[in-house]
Amino acid sequence: MFPATIDQRPDSYLDQVGQVFARFDATTQDSGNVSYGVELAGQRYFVKTAGDPADPKPFSTFERREAILRNAARLADMISHPLLPEYHGLIESPSGPLLVYEWRDGEHLGSSQQPGSAYQRFRELPSEQITAALDQLYDLHDLLTSQGWVAGDFYDGSLLYDFGTRQLTAMDLDDYRLGAYRNDMGRMFGSARFMAPEEFSLGAPIDERTTAFVMARAALVFLSDGTLDRPACKASDHLYAVLQEAVTSRFPSYSAFHAAWRAAVGSTRN
Repeated sequence: MFPATIDQRPDSYLDQVGQVFARFDATTQDSGNVSYGVELAGQRYFVKTAGDPADPKPFSTFERREAILRNAARLADMISHPLLPEYHGLIESPSGPLLVYEWRDGEHLGSSQQPGSAYQRFRELPSEQITAALDQLYDLHDLLTSQGWVAGDFYDGSLLYDFGTRQLTAMDLDDYRLGAYRNDMGRMFGSARFMAPEEFSLGAPIDERTTAFVMARAALVFLSDGTLDRPACKASDHLYAVLQEAVTSRFPSYSAFHAAWRAAVGSTRN
């Protein structure tokens, strides 16, 4: 349905072939990327682009934004999982690549202190529902880790949640890297609420242990107040013990963290 190459700007092309019903640009985020919701032949799609090559305002250069999108396409080509929108391929254009995904309904879980926000409503769900969503997220990262991908710049803003169907969707995994590497930035991209210590230390190893730490932080954000304060945490004692170990003494691998989490979930349900 989608061509491999177009000779138009992404916005012009999408306006021509379908109905653009949503646009995500500098009014919603500061990356410089511009994304669209477009309906074509009765189907809805999410199309992500690197934005305007001539725009000087984004903190990331167009070249970096383009490279990151190509990295995201590589991940999407390798990984298929219920939490990830179906990937329909990459379109080359004079303004860089367009990545085409299925459209997913849901509300953005990015941190918000506003009463009634999706973030606050998700954190107020029963612990069993939050744990079930985390189970899905951890299963996705088990698959990613098995294929060599290491988490990067993951935070609550990387998630959508459909409160009606209880479907979690992971998106914007563009900064995940294939293979372990050394911190080449110092303070890396990301939200400090989720980041591991090595993501602040130039030259430190970034690997699947980092992924385990970040995923544990996600649970502490959603099941607690972002800290290890026991009274604030809605998790069972078994789950709390796993999260405490994950962000203090640390697990030796992602699989070790995931196995401990699954065992603790089983103990809680029994």
